[in-house]
Parts: sequence; structure tokens; C-alpha cells
Amino acid sequence: MFRKKIILLFLIIVSVNLTAQQKSYNILISFDGFRWDYPNRGITPNLEFIKQHGVHANSLKPCFPTKTFPNHYSIVTGLYPQNHGIIANTFYNPITEKMYRIGDTAAVRDPQNYTGEAIWETAKRQGVITASYFWPGSELTLDYRRPDYYEKYDHNRAYSKRIEGVLNWLKLPFNQRPKLITVYFDATDTYGHKFGTNSPEVTQSIMQLDSLIGKLFDGLKSLNLYDSTNVIIVSDHGMTDVDNVRIINIEEMLSGTKQKIVDSGPVMYIFPDTDDDKSKIYNLLKASEKNYKVYYREEIPEYLNFSKSFIIPPILIIAEPGWSLITNREVKKYNNMSVGGNHGYDNNYIDMHGIFFAIGPDFKNGYTCGTIQNIDINPLLAELLHIIPNQNIDGKFERIEFLLKNY
Repeated sequence: MFRKKIILLFLIIVSVNLTAQQKSYNILISFDGFRWDYPNRGITPNLEFIKQHGVHANSLKPCFPTKTFPNHYSIVTGLYPQNHGIIANTFYNPITEKMYRIGDTAAVRDPQNYTGEAIWETAKRQGVITASYFWPGSELTLDYRRPDYYEKYDHNRAYSKRIEGVLNWLKLPFNQRPKLITVYFDATDTYGHKFGTNSPEVTQSIMQLDSLIGKLFDGLKSLNLYDSTNVIIVSDHGMTDVDNVRIINIEEMLSGTKQKIVDSGPVMYIFPDTDDDKSKIYNLLKASEKNYKVYYREEIPEYLNFSKSFIIPPILIIAEPGWSLITNREVKKYNNMSVGGNHGYDNNYIDMHGIFFAIGPDFKNGYTCGTIQNIDINPLLAELLHIIPNQNIDGKFERIEFLLKNY
């Protein structure tokens, strides 16, 4: 009889522990191009609510280059771009001799381009259900590398439909509901590029995205899941203003050399045809080095964490903030542009920093900290999901654990 009571007590304890471990849902939201200081404009009441009742970082430091796909994938893998394979929105792989472009659906879904392990892969292997609504890297053609539920990217799909889709996943039977949902919105990036950071269009997009948080909260409350859901809001990078005066035509400077030029704007990648071309190109660029920096791959500063991949080109050019590196065919584009916004610059430049807000049962209340790194979000999510994180990552839970109640 005593033995039966002991066994029963043990089963109750195990059951309670399992229930405690599985009680929280987690929603990770990305507002593309939402600069660190946009919440300071007094037009984001929902973010202000989270700041008062959850946790908030003064800024979220992205990885270099401060571009959309590299940083979204760094957030979910905990890896620098040099280690997860997506080194830019547009890049050339010298081994496969193929281009990767975010507008190329086949390339975006090709698992060969993604050498990191996203958090949904880690979770799936450990029996945790996940879902994604348009997060970069979630549409790979290999089943085991995708979330259990996912949507194929549709740029024009209404934001209300995306929130509705997230809530519909949480309406599934208990044993089918995802414990982690990622969702993506582009507005501040789209309008920041077109009109610049201080435009009425960006102001409107900031308010629009903030209103989505309120709609999500209302939906969670209607499902009686508000108190058991962690909501984390991040951005992949910030934005800074550019214009048609601060431009540098690199192709014109390299006339007489043979090379492949990839990408433009804040960062440009140069693949010389020969070793002679390589030294000639480098010397030409070095001699005229003004408002940009040029590096051989092996001399790229260590703090950028951007030199240890064979995909990274032999020569890298990084523009000073606000300046644009262009080719001949882009002269017309910039001549027709008076002002706009861009990102991709050195990740230490504060305009490139994004946001981090979080609220829910596992986060502290009314806690603000300084700058945190986006590569640390992966191990944070692993902790929230009660799974063993991938050990081969650059992110460290120890750098971000203080945001949680139990630490």
C-alpha cells in the first residue's frame, strides 16, 4: 500500500512538472526595418504597454551585414551569417556558381544554401510543434527542415490575415497546437526604403504595426491564452537615410579590370577573374578609399564576424553610413531618387539596430536593459520551449537569461 502511494505521488509530481514545462506558448514577431528608436516617437501604445509590463532592450544589435535574410536567419539559428550560409540578400556562391536572390523562389527554398539549424528544426527533433508565417528560411523543400505548419510567402497578403492565421493555429486541438509561432511583417522596411526614415509613410507604418500587437492580444484573450503566451517582438535591422548625392560608382573606378560585382548599396562584393586582377582592383580601391573601406577577405575586421566562409568574396567593400556603392546601371536609379532609406552597414552603427520587446508568463515585469545581440534569441527560445539547444551556435543564453523571471 505504501509503495503504491509512493508511485502515485511520483506520477503526480512528474505530471505537474511536465504540465509546468509545457504551459507557455511563444510567438516571435518580426517588424522588418523597425529601427531601435521608432518606439520613442510616442505613436506606439502597445509597445509602450509591453515596456511597462514586460521586458524591453534599448536596442537589438544585428549581425553584419545588416540585411533582412541574414539577420532573420541569425535570429532563428543563433549563428553569424558566416556560419549559417545566408551572407546577404543577394550573393554568389563560387562553389556552386549560382546566385542567391531573395526574389528567386527556387534559391530561397533550396536547403543547400542554409547551413544553420533553425530553432524549429531543433524543436521538431525533440517533439515540439512549431509554425511559421513567412519567416525567412521556413519554406525549405526538405520536410524535416521546415516548421510543422508554414505559409508560402505572399507579399501582398493582408496583415490581418496573418494575425488571423496565427490565432487559427492556436485554435487547433491541444496536442496539435504549435508551441512556437514565428510571423513576419515588412511595412517599416518597405516604406523606409521608398521614403526615408522621417517620412509620413514610415510614421503610418509604425502605427500600423503597433496596432497589430493590440489585435493579437485581443485574439489571445478571446482564446483564453493571453496569460499563457510569451510574445516577443524584434526587428532584423534598422534603417538610415540615403540620397542621390552620396554615391560612389565602383564599376567606373574599376574600368580596365576583369571582375564579377555582386550587390550594391551599403556593401559590395568583388570576385576578380585572376590574381593579377585581384591585386590591381584592391590597389585601385585602396588608393581612392574615401567614404568606404575595402578589405581582402582575410583582413576583414574580426568584430564583423564575416571572414570565415568560402562564400565571402576575395574583396569586400563597405560604405560609410548613408553612402551607396553603385554600378553603371544604377546611376539612373539614384539620379531619380531624392531621398530614401537603406541598411546593410556596419552593425555597430546605431541606426542599424532594431528592437526587442517581450511580455508573457516567463518574462520579468517592467524591466529595461541595454543592447542585446540577436544571435542570443535562439538559445532564449530553446529555454522557453524547454528543449536542448543546438550546441554548435554563436549565441549564448547566459547573455540574455536575465530577461526571464527565474534568473
